[in-house]
Amino acid sequence: MQKARLLSVQVGKPQIYTDDGKEWISAIVKKAVEGPVFLGKLNLEGDGQADRKHHGGPDKAVLAYAASHYERWRRHPDLPGIGPGGFGENFTVSEQDEDKVCIGDIYQVGEAWIQVSQPRLPCWKLDRRWGVKGLAGRVRDDGYSGWYLRVLEEGRVAAGQAVQLVERPDPRWTVRKVNDILHKRDRDPGMIRELVAFPPLAESLRRILAARLERTS
Repeated sequence: MQKARLLSVQVGKPQIYTDDGKEWISAIVKKAVEGPVFLGKLNLEGDGQADRKHHGGPDKAVLAYAASHYERWRRHPDLPGIGPGGFGENFTVSEQDEDKVCIGDIYQVGEAWIQVSQPRLPCWKLDRRWGVKGLAGRVRDDGYSGWYLRVLEEGRVAAGQAVQLVERPDPRWTVRKVNDILHKRDRDPGMIRELVAFPPLAESLRRILAARLERTS
């Protein structure tokens, strides 16, 4: 089995865009970084977030996405040229996807140690970025979401480096499984309670699921 590798690293700052006479601001457009870049507790050097309520923070310092998904997306008639960074991710990774990566996984990349905290929740900005209505909904329904990472140990990272698994606290909580729970494809309250109690889960997602349990109890 081939080892996972960081194929490319992307950063971007918030910018203002205009579509149909309406302005919107986002940092979803990312550009590849050549050479080492410093990864801090909140983001990569040169990166930023426009909506701090839903993006960024310690549990969402880095967004990772599976490189293998892009072949599928390029078959979409409106996305023929999409590639690494196209979904606004910072890390485009080989040999990983939502079935292989678990919440709580700890990886070493370059000098940094990172931990998977939650799936990405696709939002309307994906639709606006590519002019494809319903793209975010399709990502949500298919489960090709990507995943967020918190930074346990800061350091420099660079494209081409290995993404080495150091620890996996619980193999049950694949990103796909958590996506299924989050988007109500799996409604088992017992599983939701166990996930809510799982320490590595991002706090914002824990609150969402805990509130769901309260409403259904």
